[in-house]
Amino acid sequence: MKSKQDYIWALLRISLGLIFLWAFFDKLIGLGFSTCLNAETNAVDVMCDSSWLNGGSPTTGFLKFGTQGPFAFIFQALAGNVLIDWLFMLGLLGIGFSLILGIAVRLSGVFGIILLGLMWLAGLPPEHHPFLDEHIIYSLVLLGVIYSNAGRVLGLGNWWGNLKFVKRNRWLE
Repeated sequence: MKSKQDYIWALLRISLGLIFLWAFFDKLIGLGFSTCLNAETNAVDVMCDSSWLNGGSPTTGFLKFGTQGPFAFIFQALAGNVLIDWLFMLGLLGIGFSLILGIAVRLSGVFGIILLGLMWLAGLPPEHHPFLDEHIIYSLVLLGVIYSNAGRVLGLGNWWGNLKFVKRNRWLE
């Protein structure tokens, strides 16, 4: 029998999955949120043509204009790199779908923590706290999702975990 905590972790898993998936689609087709944000005016561009499908780079806005601190020069040098764009977009898509469906939650959780950690490093220091921001909070939630087996509640985790190749490779759970 599943407890209330199991359902809470499952809802947190699905919610984070939706955050990753929304970021993917916003950058892919320009839904009018962060992808269409004008870095100079901090307002949403009505005539947004910076989506990935319109030839824009999903990493340039954040890496070129949103980075600061001691590691900014590293991240700014990566802005617009085609390989980085593809890795970033595939990461958002894979992590999002995995968390929503409840499959490969351990693997996607680890990759999610890595991606969030890199985004945290790129934005150091955080705006409202000496070290803590949403990237750290989301990472902690992902740790809880990983260790609570949240994919087995409100998801396909039970089915996924019973597949032969997953049983042989528990890191795929």
